[in-house]
Amino acid sequence: MKNPDASQDQSASKLISKRIAELADWRGETLGRMRKFIQEADPDVVEEWKWVKPSRPGTPVWSHSGIICTGESYKDKVKLTFAKGASLQDPAHLFNSSLDGNVRRAIDIHEGDEVDASAFKALVRQAIALNNSSKSKSSKKTKS
Repeated sequence: MKNPDASQDQSASKLISKRIAELADWRGETLGRMRKFIQEADPDVVEEWKWVKPSRPGTPVWSHSGIICTGESYKDKVKLTFAKGASLQDPAHLFNSSLDGNVRRAIDIHEGDEVDASAFKALVRQAIALNNSSKSKSSKKTKS
């Protein structure tokens, strides 16, 4: 029997690829590069396409035991928002946006900006570890 999520993952991946191609400028290149870094950091990452509205085509989302980050594009930037970014260590100071919130943190990438690939991949791995630890804590609570 086919995994129903597998076809959903493929269509989400296609939608993300389509979005990258549609941008057809530095934003598409940047989003594509960051996607590659996420996949290199976690070969088991799940790509999703969420929050589709009539006014908005949807948002690329990368998950592993919960949301790692989203990837949005704006006129002047590509924004990668980490769902639990406030709980992550960021020694390279990649987070430069949404710094005053209690949960999320974001990286705004403007044209010409370079992102430290190894520091970014470390954030992705940390986010996955945090998701996994949160998941195991909640499953322990249910078993009690």
